[in-house]
Amino acid sequence: MRVYLGSDHAGYELKNHLVEWLASAGHEPVDCGPHLFDAEDDYPPFCLRAAERTVADSGSLGVVIGGSGNGEQIAANKVPGARCALAWSAETAALAREHNDANLVSVGARMHTTEEAVSFVETFLNTSFSQGERHRRRIGMLADYERTGELPPVPAHHPQASSQP
Repeated sequence: MRVYLGSDHAGYELKNHLVEWLASAGHEPVDCGPHLFDAEDDYPPFCLRAAERTVADSGSLGVVIGGSGNGEQIAANKVPGARCALAWSAETAALAREHNDANLVSVGARMHTTEEAVSFVETFLNTSFSQGERHRRRIGMLADYERTGELPPVPAHHPQASSQP
């Protein structure tokens, strides 16, 4: 599987480790940078590229890495069609694929050991979307909102919030 990777300075070493691990596991890693360590690097240039390339390459997945993974996830999710989930356990990595059909995973390099981070990525890559109707419906609502900017309707059995002056 082709896997696009991007990081900031805090995720640089883990990204490089994952590139090697992915290749040894038979995957095709594509390193979207950074390609040298710079403690002043910002994550958007690299994570946005990884997300754009993942979305454009049907069947691929992506990994973005930073200190916490939060900013990298936010950046990736700015790309239309990207569904990036922050993984902090193998279970959250699996659920990102099973329930959310995530096409990218974000990992915090300062939050986990290298072995833990590899296990999250491995779980993410080896887990398929469940195709569950409720999950497809929810993903569809988000895709429609992303495309149109129109909010999905609130279900009729829920009280509507009163309008604020």
